[in-house]
Amino acid sequence: MARGPGGYRLYRAATAVLTPLLPLFLRRRAGRGKEDRTRANERLGRDLPARPGGTLIWVHGASVGECIAALPLIEALLKDESRQVLVTSGTVTSAKMMAERLPARALHQFVPIDLPSATARFLDHWRPDIGLFVDSDIWPNLVFGAAERGIKMALVNARMSDRSFQGWRWAPKTAAALLRAFDLCLAQDEEIAERFRKLGARDVRALGSLKADAPPLPADAHALDALRLAIGSRPILLAAQTHPGEDETILPAHDTLRQTLPNLLTIIVPRHVQRGPEIAMLCGTRAVRRRAAGEMPLADTAVYVADTMGELGLFYRLASFAFVGGSLIRHGGQNPLEPARLDCAVLAGPHTFNFTSAYEAIFRLQGMGLVHSSSEIAAIAQRLLTDPAEAKRMSAAAAAAAETLGGAVGKTVAAIEQLLAGHARA
Repeated sequence: MARGPGGYRLYRAATAVLTPLLPLFLRRRAGRGKEDRTRANERLGRDLPARPGGTLIWVHGASVGECIAALPLIEALLKDESRQVLVTSGTVTSAKMMAERLPARALHQFVPIDLPSATARFLDHWRPDIGLFVDSDIWPNLVFGAAERGIKMALVNARMSDRSFQGWRWAPKTAAALLRAFDLCLAQDEEIAERFRKLGARDVRALGSLKADAPPLPADAHALDALRLAIGSRPILLAAQTHPGEDETILPAHDTLRQTLPNLLTIIVPRHVQRGPEIAMLCGTRAVRRRAAGEMPLADTAVYVADTMGELGLFYRLASFAFVGGSLIRHGGQNPLEPARLDCAVLAGPHTFNFTSAYEAIFRLQGMGLVHSSSEIAAIAQRLLTDPAEAKRMSAAAAAAAETLGGAVGKTVAAIEQLLAGHARA
């Protein structure tokens, strides 16, 4: 049934018209490595495994970051042995990660494409007791379909940038209808909470970020030992989760530092691993090696491109500080708590609106960290690479800041338990 404001009815009609094109769309995405061919039917809401008995808690996150942030929450909710958890996401990388890290009584499925028929099949099959949407991946057909079936829903770890907020204000009725489909909105901070309130969300609370309670990124011990042996005592400039346009800033900083630290090794970990060859080309005449090619850094390697999946924890353990990408461009910054939790100090550009509270806390205790240019990156890196005591102080400050931001999982679990109790009574 098409309910909701005119904007949604138009969206629903348009997505229904596109349904016949869905198989072609999925095949093309699979050809680019963005879909798992063997699980394509999950995106259509078909060929799904049997629904487990008992209470089924549905947790949805867009990709790797959201799914990882939800892991402590999932583990806490599964302490009740009568419960099962269904995790949905939309990326191949998140599916692989969840296969490795989900606890017992939790399973992963690809989220259905947001077409009326696919979402209806998904919801009618799984019949979740409650739906938890992590961060801000909201699909109208899926959300309204769940609401029509009486499924209790909550936005958890909810995030909304000022840019998104201003965009939604152009469609206030649609925004309000979508957000009121959620019984509960648990925002990452008070500033975000106020944006949700202004757009019409119900029962909005600021509880902090789940990512502050996420476990440290894992690292293979043998791989870590091998890298340490290959690098030896060389100083390291680490640029993690970089986006296009940022490597061009890191490489000149590398050149500046090599003037006084000729054995410097710069490690670049791109946010998207397929950019490895592109970054290698950007290095020009600098001696470069790529991890995806099975190469290890040699004594004369200037730049090591770590273009592999799931190994970020290795590199945060190798370096005493890291530039965190997505922050020199208007992406909003990647998660700074991941390095901080591993005693790795944080440098970042001015665009950190994805994790405003975390960056502010880390920079405040570090006493520095905000950079705008190659020269500023080089200046702070020079200081930390030549003063081990200062580097150790900065690392400890970053870890302490990450510790102060914890506690969101417990508060979120308590709020969800109330929602589950209300569902049980109903």
